[in-house]
Amino acid sequence: MARSNLKRPFTFFQSCAILDAMRKVFLLLAFVMFWTTGPLQADQTDSRLVGLFEELQAKLDANQAKQIEFEIWRIWSDSNNGAVSILMRTGSQAIAREDYAGALIAFQKIVELEPSFAEGWNKRATVLYLLGDYEGSLSDIRRTLALEPRHFGALSGQGLVYLQLDRPDLALEAFKAALAVNPHMEGVKYNIETLAKQLDKNRI
Repeated sequence: MARSNLKRPFTFFQSCAILDAMRKVFLLLAFVMFWTTGPLQADQTDSRLVGLFEELQAKLDANQAKQIEFEIWRIWSDSNNGAVSILMRTGSQAIAREDYAGALIAFQKIVELEPSFAEGWNKRATVLYLLGDYEGSLSDIRRTLALEPRHFGALSGQGLVYLQLDRPDLALEAFKAALAVNPHMEGVKYNIETLAKQLDKNRI
């Protein structure tokens, strides 16, 4: 598709607030990895995810939605491979201390050891985004979604990458896809509303 002529509409997507939010997500995931007792032998193929995604479509309060999201992320982040689990901890620790180069090394090893593990690609995609390699991040997001099409984190991340690549039209599509999977993402709802208004304004 041709590159959009629209001006990049949202500087707030590129602000420190976005990076802070992403760091909080990784801190949460790191907490889960450290304090879950024993491996769950799970990944994106775990049968429990079917029921969890069905529950996510229901009308829920914020706490209920967060609990389901937390469980989904916990399952996504577990691997049947012990070496991968250790590398996930290592990479999450590196992210928490903003050592993105170190995190990239850990997640690179994960995708080499376990290329069918969707969360490895998603983690590397996020690190590449933080390092400013948007094309590389987008490529890894596509790998993530090929393995786990329901990955609302990857879909919302795809929206952020498209904004950095000056493709607000594709960003809007990605945010809508994320919300279709997880209708409780308030930040994504806001992004959709604001981006849609800006695109309409630019078409006038």
